[in-house]
Amino acid sequence: MDKRVTYLETGSQDPCYNLAFEEYVLTNRLEGDYLLLWQNDNTIVIGQNQNAEAEINRAFVEEHGIHVVRRTTGGGAVYHDLGNLNYSFITDAGDAERLTMERFTVPIVNALRGLGLRAEASGRNDILVEGKKVSGTAQRLYRNRILHHGTLLFDANPGMVAGALQVDPEKFRSKSAKSVRSRIGNIREFLDTDMELSAFWEYLKTTLAGDGLVTGALSAEELERVNDLKRSKYDTWEWTFGRSPKYDMVNKRYWDGGCLEVHAAVEKGLLTDIAFFGDFLSRCPLDELTEALRGCAFRREDAASVLERYPLQDLFGGITKDEVLETMFHVHE
Repeated sequence: MDKRVTYLETGSQDPCYNLAFEEYVLTNRLEGDYLLLWQNDNTIVIGQNQNAEAEINRAFVEEHGIHVVRRTTGGGAVYHDLGNLNYSFITDAGDAERLTMERFTVPIVNALRGLGLRAEASGRNDILVEGKKVSGTAQRLYRNRILHHGTLLFDANPGMVAGALQVDPEKFRSKSAKSVRSRIGNIREFLDTDMELSAFWEYLKTTLAGDGLVTGALSAEELERVNDLKRSKYDTWEWTFGRSPKYDMVNKRYWDGGCLEVHAAVEKGLLTDIAFFGDFLSRCPLDELTEALRGCAFRREDAASVLERYPLQDLFGGITKDEVLETMFHVHE
């Protein structure tokens, strides 16, 4: 990208705002080349066709206050923190033959090599340094425009990356595309001369845009439309979780009141079927409860509001409402 490139920053670390900003530029700035550099604070970003629940360790996510948001591009789930830098190229798509990842990954690879790193593109959409993944990328077409964006792990917390995305493979059985976990590395650990992320950010901006760098900004009216998109789409449970494809969930937990096993079928974020099994001392059938749960949004607060309407002591013996919810929504660690 050696011609005029308009550089934009979101001015935010809110993942919902940042994705809304990026989508607005793609769908409304329909001429010219754009480069965006941005960061999300403690976030799992899932691909557009993924099952959100099957990609996250919900117990870990809730314990650490990690955001979960769905993007509009394909690919697998990734973890972002402030040691990660994200980039977005938005430009004309051109001919179909040119719609390759290499068109956009080559500038990133060359930029990393410019820092002395042995970087290379690998597989469908990864960038590796010495065999470790430091970047994953994805694309989206809109009319004659293309968005290509990716992560750059500069100094991310590997424990948070692993913990947030570590899901019990026995809990979910889904036809959705699951992420393939790769050995990850941080760019900073491979540098011969250490640098701060702020210096890496500045280096990347000038290297990717070249001599054509022009600093731009969205107008106040455009920023308000970004906020509208954030509120109506990216902030909503329906977008992040309600779009999940059909899947089956099984989870078993052992409580003082007995063993409880939950089998649930979920489609478009709604419970289409659910059954409870175990050796808990139930005093009456669960049919009325399970019927009430069908059609309920598969999220903790909605299930809790249904459970509160029933005599759980009679239904589950010594197993409490919170323990039922834990079994439904948390992976046992």
